[in-house]
Amino acid sequence: MKKENKPMFVTLLLLFFSLLAPSHSIAGAPMDQIRASVDKVQAILKNPQLRSAAKTRDRRDQLRQTISARFDFSEMARRSLGAQWRKLTPKEQEEFVRIYTDLLERAYIDRIESYSDEQFAYVRENLDKNYAEVQSRIVTNKGEEFSLNYKAHLINAEWKVYDVVVENISLVNNYRSQFNRIIANSSYEELVRRMKEKQIEVAGEKK
Repeated sequence: MKKENKPMFVTLLLLFFSLLAPSHSIAGAPMDQIRASVDKVQAILKNPQLRSAAKTRDRRDQLRQTISARFDFSEMARRSLGAQWRKLTPKEQEEFVRIYTDLLERAYIDRIESYSDEQFAYVRENLDKNYAEVQSRIVTNKGEEFSLNYKAHLINAEWKVYDVVVENISLVNNYRSQFNRIIANSSYEELVRRMKEKQIEVAGEKK
């Protein structure tokens, strides 16, 4: 009699633990969410109704919305600034995130708009509680391959990207080195001045 009830008992026990344990399947695997965002970006770029010069603004607005929904620019800004971040007032932090986000979004959009039928291959995902790394590769139309890895953390059931590593070069680490160099040789104020200057320059190029 006990042997007959054991399978049902085990099933109920497993169900009980599955309800108590945090479930990544509810949030969606990080690879699935990142792939969905990349697919959406590609769909926008391939949309014939958005390819004309008259639709440039609409196309970029859609790209910006898709990118901002997947990237945690606040976290990227904090990590890129490093130790200096803790020295800033909340108002200064808000200003830095705003400038940083604008520059990164523009740079990212410029880069992806130059894509021409590149293929994305998703290799694997590595999970560590609320952190993950999604490893992928880009294959160009010339047959060249480049590694492109996304580092993400889980926020409200969404996997938000806080760093991108291209061919073993971290975007965040690269910016941190540049920012630290400017701050060490001059000041934080000089860094912000240069970023604002770049912001105006890029905005002028897009008119």
